Amino acid sequence: MRNTIPALIRAAVERHGPAEAVVEGRARISYAELGARIERAAAACVASGLEPGDRAAIWAPNTTDWIVAALGVVTAGGVLVPVNTRFKGAEAAYVLRRTRATHLFITGTFLGTSYVASLRRAAGEGTGRGPLPGLPYLREVVVLAGNGPEDFRTWHDFLAPGDAVAPEEVRARAEAVRPTDPSDITFTSGTTGHPKGVVTTHSQTVRVFDTWSEIAGLVAGDRYLIVNPFFHTFGYKAGIIACLSRGATMVPQPVFNVETALANIAAERITVLPGPPTLHQSLLDHPSRAAHDLSTLRLVVTGAAVVPLELVERLRSELGIATVLTAYGLTEASGTVTMCRRGDPPEVIAGTSGRAIPHTEIRIAHSTGRELPPGRAGEIWVRGYHITPGYFEDPIATSRAITPDGWLRTGDVGVMDEQGNLRITDRIKDMFIVGGFNAYPAEIEQLIARHPDVADVAVVGIPDARLGEVAKAYAVRRPESTLTADDLIAWSRREMANYKVPRQVEFLSELPRNASGKVLKARLRAGRSGA
Repeated sequence: MRNTIPALIRAAVERHGPAEAVVEGRARISYAELGARIERAAAACVASGLEPGDRAAIWAPNTTDWIVAALGVVTAGGVLVPVNTRFKGAEAAYVLRRTRATHLFITGTFLGTSYVASLRRAAGEGTGRGPLPGLPYLREVVVLAGNGPEDFRTWHDFLAPGDAVAPEEVRARAEAVRPTDPSDITFTSGTTGHPKGVVTTHSQTVRVFDTWSEIAGLVAGDRYLIVNPFFHTFGYKAGIIACLSRGATMVPQPVFNVETALANIAAERITVLPGPPTLHQSLLDHPSRAAHDLSTLRLVVTGAAVVPLELVERLRSELGIATVLTAYGLTEASGTVTMCRRGDPPEVIAGTSGRAIPHTEIRIAHSTGRELPPGRAGEIWVRGYHITPGYFEDPIATSRAITPDGWLRTGDVGVMDEQGNLRITDRIKDMFIVGGFNAYPAEIEQLIARHPDVADVAVVGIPDARLGEVAKAYAVRRPESTLTADDLIAWSRREMANYKVPRQVEFLSELPRNASGKVLKARLRAGRSGA
């Protein structure tokens, strides 16, 4: 079995060599060319001093270079650390510092923001001697697109020294990777407000997304528009890794724009389009949809939010998409827990997240841990080969999330029917989803609390017609402060990723709390803010 990513890449090259692997604009590369580029990137990693187990981060949008750099890192035995492209400099610096990343691959400017300048402001001062003194473990910063400061290398300059590394050395590195070695550390926020790094191994990654591809029906020759960001499991693994497992063509799209997506689907004869429901709703409702030929679309996989039955039926009837599936997963379970199956009726696809993937157990648990019968709501617990070995260097958080006998406590509330279909009903952790991005109130609260005029704050999710849910902040001003809602929203936009920014702010004299001091968020959600 191809149970490491380097072995998966090698098998894909051998099996699908002449076939198109990646299309980006006018650039088209075959699987054979992709394999050669990955080996060159791996050689450059070796030449730059990347040792097996070293962490290497990527802070960049969906591009061919992201694919090559990421797979080059893991081929050289490194551990990939994808960084959210919506993060500001301080948020990215936290991830780099927490993992002691030795290498960083970064884009120059994206969405009008200079990532290099942002990171320089956040980590340009400190006691270290590397390119960013505030990140003493970081030895190498490589700018994938555009030019950076003199102490940062361009992608071209980084690759050049790798030409002196013998192919045998690169192959030896790849073959030395073990299935149980970590392949990546993906950061997800928790109830403490501090992002936690979820460790996933090579074998977990390869096996889960081989299963995902089998259930979804992905096949060689499929053309897959990858709008889901690569920093997320949905984009990297259900995208890149799944395509490698089947020999599908990857068409990365850096930003979701409806017009661009419609044009890509028509021009590239796209057959596969996973993404959150908001993406598919936007396509269906766009006024110029009829001007584009979308007839090649045959497979949609969605989830991450409530999926209206109407959406499933419209995708099938208006676009003629043969297979529409919903799924449920979380990073701690390698991204996938349940999936609907081809042939499931529309009401099952819209009303549930499907059934457990093979070799996965699901328990609906009472607060005591006792298993509840079908039809009863409780916390979703998951056990299987794909559960994370733990949060990176955080045994306390790991022990809270995973029981001694291997059950992952997801923090999500759900109901299972008699057929094993899972319906998500609530989130214990108060997490809400903004346009497909997980937003965690505790993390947003911690960021807003840094504002000098904010004495106290609580954040909840509120409905939004376009994004599904957005943040609303209830804040208490410091005495004599004249802070306005617009001021705090503008400040938040400078300090945090856009999907976290509160769209509404309401000021209170004090937050409603119970006798133990816990904020009564149910009262805030209900619009009853009085104590």
